[in-house]
Amino acid sequence: MLPSARIALFIDGANLYSTARALGFDVDYKRLLREFQERGVLLRAFYYTTLIEDQEFVSLRPLIDWLDYNGYTAVTKLSKEFVEAGGRRRVKGSMNIELAVHAMELADHVDAIFLFSGDGDFRPLLEAVQRRGVHVTVVSTLASQPPMVADELRRQADAFLDLAELKPKIGRDPSERPASRDIRQQSPQFLRATANANGIAK
Repeated sequence: MLPSARIALFIDGANLYSTARALGFDVDYKRLLREFQERGVLLRAFYYTTLIEDQEFVSLRPLIDWLDYNGYTAVTKLSKEFVEAGGRRRVKGSMNIELAVHAMELADHVDAIFLFSGDGDFRPLLEAVQRRGVHVTVVSTLASQPPMVADELRRQADAFLDLAELKPKIGRDPSERPASRDIRQQSPQFLRATANANGIAK
């Protein structure tokens, strides 16, 4: 890719978190931004996540605030928690529509898009932006068991970048002590709910 290429990042937050955890590392978002600033002219870096009602300030809020002040555009909305007939608590919420709308709006202003997600539901979006001449790279992994990327999404993409290859460049140094926001971000109860909401885990 040319250094002058205009690029944008679209990060499915819950999906990226689950993929990185499957590979055994935590994402350093400062390093991630720097890595892609070196790959072209980075116009936008969007980060999408749902927040559980009444829990957003004790879970992802510190991370969202940090991203907003450090080069990202964080897009959030409240998810809905409900109880199924069998008594199991579930969370309903997805940022797929918001991500797709922003990608379409930006398609005429960028040369390339990096989609950090393995969700096969994004395949029609890839088709749509590709018809506008945008080069699309899907960032996920085949190195986990099972792979975190849907086969139809990988086939549709112009290129596939395995997150395992990025680990040395964007992973947080294990010797670094996680900040309080990272500890809150990794609350197991919240992450299970967020992953369920985004169709990552059952």
